Amino acid sequence: MERKGKFIVLEGLDGSGKGTQITLLAQELQKNRQVYCTAEPTSSSVGGLIRDALGGFRNSSASELSALFLADRIFHNVNPQNGIRHFLNKGIDVICDRYYYSSFAYQGVDADLSWIIHMNLDCCEIEKPDLCVFLDLNPEICEQRLCGGRMSREIFENLESLKKIRRSFFDVFDILSESENIKIIDAVYSAQEVHSAVMKAVSELYDADGM
Repeated sequence: MERKGKFIVLEGLDGSGKGTQITLLAQELQKNRQVYCTAEPTSSSVGGLIRDALGGFRNSSASELSALFLADRIFHNVNPQNGIRHFLNKGIDVICDRYYYSSFAYQGVDADLSWIIHMNLDCCEIEKPDLCVFLDLNPEICEQRLCGGRMSREIFENLESLKKIRRSFFDVFDILSESENIKIIDAVYSAQEVHSAVMKAVSELYDADGM
């Protein structure tokens, strides 16, 4: 029987360096393993509605966004061509930029957090990650990076929202501490130093399975 792939999620505030770290992680893992990189929201029609809301082009309540993310996440998992489950079952590792932790932290600020958590964790079609790596970075630094690197901003990409969401992430991690494998990494250092810390967390995941 083919061994199932590992499912690794990278989380962090906007501007925390997730994209860079996903690229470095994928390059390292691809030396010995097959890897598929993906992100949420997806490119599905529901993902398009989410991006319109995040970009400020349509008004959506936190509860509506939570439900849209759930629908998009189910599609992301079960799509037979390029869904997460498809690759994991083929023994391919999946690295995902954001997952249900972001729904909990972002929409949980303004909607019922317990409801958002349960509708995701109780859904049998949503895969549970083997590891979540959270890149922790001061919101002020994230704000500076966003100011210098993007032509347009999403609705959560402002200092006040970033501060609230960081606190929300840590509230979520406290709730999930006994049920999820979450590693928090200080992302203030150089990209290579952060990458080394990410690889240490990922290596522990593979070592636990004797891989």
